[in-house]
Amino acid sequence: QVQLVESGGGLVQAGGSRRLSCAASGRTFSSYDIGWFRQTPGKEREFVAAINWSGISTYYADAVKGRFTISRDNAKYTVYLQMSSLKPEDTAVYYCAARFGIVREASQYDYWGQGTQVTVSS
Repeated sequence: QVQLVESGGGLVQAGGSRRLSCAASGRTFSSYDIGWFRQTPGKEREFVAAINWSGISTYYADAVKGRFTISRDNAKYTVYLQMSSLKPEDTAVYYCAARFGIVREASQYDYWGQGTQVTVSS
């Protein structure tokens, strides 16, 4: 089992950058694949990026490809989402989630953090 806590959200101007962190507890963290998702009111939770347990393989949604970078530091039990060239449409609550195996469907993830709000002003 793993517990996840996101941080780093806040208000940022369009074109700016922000780094989100997903801190995990549990010695098995380095075995899990991690995904980042985002959600706005009234919409489904949307896949943003994912990284495999070793950090070698990464995956991105088309909407963020080239602007966001996912990485992890297993020694620190943390996964990061570096967001650059932010747009107002990136405004959402961002969640990290864990499971074994990389998938893009939110419903397939077993463990979730509480989320962190990112607001991009125009």
